[in-house]
Amino acid sequence: MDRIAKIKEFLETNPKDNFLRHALALEYIKLEQDVAAKELFEAILTESPDYVGSYYHLAKLLEKLEQKDLAIEWYEKGMKEAKKAGDNHAYSELQAAYEDLVY
Repeated sequence: MDRIAKIKEFLETNPKDNFLRHALALEYIKLEQDVAAKELFEAILTESPDYVGSYYHLAKLLEKLEQKDLAIEWYEKGMKEAKKAGDNHAYSELQAAYEDLVY
């Protein structure tokens, strides 16, 4: 069974599992199914804004899709949430990517 099918199987029993949804979005990116990945990341972060790990990947995807303004917004939201969570590593990664994009 391929990875996407396996993840979807797990999601059937726990459809709101952010770890699994994040993993599925990353698999979609590998297959260049960027719209599906974007929708999943947005759903995760809308429902669970404290799921800090998805901000970076969503913003990077938006950069790839040439949606710079949206990418900046998501980096900023991610930095705010990472700071609130005390996740200095995530904050630093988000800040570095943000600065690379903005400056």
